[in-house]
Amino acid sequence: MGDVLAGFQTVWEFDTDSVLIRFERGIRTPKLLQALGERHIPYEALSAVELAPGKRGTVVLRAVPRPGADPLMDVADGQLREGYDPYRLVLPAERAPLAEYYAEEIRGALGPDTDTAAESHLVAAPAPPLSFKAYDGKASFDGKAVSFRWFWTGASSTKWKAGDQRFRIDELAGVEWRSPENKSSGGAAAKAAGPAPADDPEAQGGDSKGAAGKAQAGKSTGSKGSGAKNSGSKGSTSKSGYGHLRLVPRGAEDHPAGRPDHDPAAVVFGMGYGLVHESLPFAAAVLEAVRASAPAPIAEGSPAPTRTPAPARRDPADIADRIRHLGELHTAGLLTDEEFSAKKAELLAEL
Repeated sequence: MGDVLAGFQTVWEFDTDSVLIRFERGIRTPKLLQALGERHIPYEALSAVELAPGKRGTVVLRAVPRPGADPLMDVADGQLREGYDPYRLVLPAERAPLAEYYAEEIRGALGPDTDTAAESHLVAAPAPPLSFKAYDGKASFDGKAVSFRWFWTGASSTKWKAGDQRFRIDELAGVEWRSPENKSSGGAAAKAAGPAPADDPEAQGGDSKGAAGKAQAGKSTGSKGSGAKNSGSKGSTSKSGYGHLRLVPRGAEDHPAGRPDHDPAAVVFGMGYGLVHESLPFAAAVLEAVRASAPAPIAEGSPAPTRTPAPARRDPADIADRIRHLGELHTAGLLTDEEFSAKKAELLAEL
């Protein structure tokens, strides 16, 4: 078609076999769309195109992606707010006839498999390297492996005992993402995670006994209802303001998942940490790499691949901080004498 249809914060450029969706930069454009920049969508990645009335004298043209075609939408799993939808174009109501014309053009270009899931990703995810800070650690992805490096001020004692983690892509079966802005249970991943109990560190800012009590109620400085930042606020038990990214190791797909704050294969989000525009593109890139790697299926009865520990860190100041934190956990009764001595010896061996 070779035409351009410009809406609010978004422009669609049509070609014979695809549409290029570009997102404008500005304070009114959601950060997720700014982070994505632009997306090339082949028509074979779509199942339908819809046109409906919008709010305040607008119309909304929306392309509907096929399941399995876009890793970003697969991992979002229905949790994105309406304004974050990258397949949505909002136009003034007077442009409805033009929008309907392009909708019909796209419908005519759709392939014969619109009702079936795509066998492979047809839309590219953001390219690695990628990283973001969650509440309890930093997640990094270099294209070959995902690494979690725990923060001693936020990670639970369970994660500290396990140590920093590194997962090769060929060790993974998938990734589960829950939006920190999700106010309900929408999406399969969110439903699997379940609601946060009143004493869940995801809602209150970390393990209630971890980090030697540094996240004690009443000592945080965040605003009311800030989730991970404000453990003493009345809004700390709200279902909004927390989320997680969890890696699913191969062979563990059918195993029940535990609490993300105690799972070394997951990082936990709080308000201000691991926001949608940072964590969702990261999760999509990991999912795309996992699916593209297509490792041979594991034979029944074979053990799941073991996790590869992160490379040893040799910074003396960092090791000193870790030993100091271990001492705090030991003093608090969270580590036995044997566990403290063994872990301290491991850290000293890295010098």
